[in-house]
Amino acid sequence: MNSVPTTVEIPGYLAGTWKADPVHSEIAFSVRHLMISKTRGRFTSYDVTLVTGEDLLGSSVTATIDLASIDTGHEMRDNHLRSADYLEIDKYPTMSYRSTGLRRTGDGWTVDGELTLHGVTRQVPLAVEVSGFGPDQWGGHRAGFSATAEISRSDFGIDISTPMEAGGVVVGDKVSISLEIQAVLQQ
Repeated sequence: MNSVPTTVEIPGYLAGTWKADPVHSEIAFSVRHLMISKTRGRFTSYDVTLVTGEDLLGSSVTATIDLASIDTGHEMRDNHLRSADYLEIDKYPTMSYRSTGLRRTGDGWTVDGELTLHGVTRQVPLAVEVSGFGPDQWGGHRAGFSATAEISRSDFGIDISTPMEAGGVVVGDKVSISLEIQAVLQQ
């Protein structure tokens, strides 16, 4: 891992503690459905805190996501996803992420970290793009980040697999995760 300070590579970079603005942020996912298309959804309630260090490589992120806030635009499907078949929110109401490191990868960054979902913790790296840092119209400062990852449902004990008559399964095992975070510097 590179130990040279990297803050000069990001214009406007500020060290500090940042909270995701829920009005301008999104935590979303997609999963293969019927082997022919993808179903998309998002979580509408979460707490994301980023701490940017004087040296960017000393930065960290933590997130807690309320799984009951899942929204795929279809109430019956959302209720099924909340059930014991999938997320089992009565037993596991949240999922959480805690970074364990940050490293430069090509033109972007990778945040290494641990995702805890359905009572199971696994290493899940996030490919991150820093969108920028800058002032807002209210006298504060904001920062933008995009991140992606892919997880396997079965790695987290969510392994319902309804087979299709023609082969394959109704819902795929791989879940693509995408985050668009606009964070506000805390004073």
